[in-house]
Amino acid sequence: MSIATGVIERFTPNGLVMASGETIDCDIIVTATGLNMKLLGGIELAVDGEQVRTSDLLIYKGMMLSGMPNLFIAFGYTNASWTLRSDLTARSVCRLLNRMKRDGQDVCTPRADPGVERRPVMDLVSGYVKRSEAMLPKQGSRPPWRVPQNYVRDLAAMTFRRIDEALEFRKAAS
Repeated sequence: MSIATGVIERFTPNGLVMASGETIDCDIIVTATGLNMKLLGGIELAVDGEQVRTSDLLIYKGMMLSGMPNLFIAFGYTNASWTLRSDLTARSVCRLLNRMKRDGQDVCTPRADPGVERRPVMDLVSGYVKRSEAMLPKQGSRPPWRVPQNYVRDLAAMTFRRIDEALEFRKAAS
């Protein structure tokens, strides 16, 4: 038994021909897509006309990016349902928007402490994660910049902890 990886050029009655020209006779073929992730659908980010590299940013509570005003994202779990954490994020965004409305604020921007240690946002060694590390934001070594992979801990933190820590608020310019 053996395993071959590479680009398939074409299938044959007994197996396949690889792009390298190698012919492989086989009983089973398992294909992989070579998935490449795109954060935010691949859009380019800019603040005040200046392009922003997402890999330079820290993720705030798994729902915002440092230095990016009023931009909300749902960054889910890698060890459970992605939507489980997305639901917590949606509730937290509503809490934050309600706080902003109550206080007459229009803009909120996460501001990271420069001393926060940066770590990969996902602790996975999958090929699609490794290929995407150059564009993914980082997570920090401590809250609110850490994205724990624990629903019970997140539920408590996102429900009862202050929603406005490390955020800068202001009114929009008229």
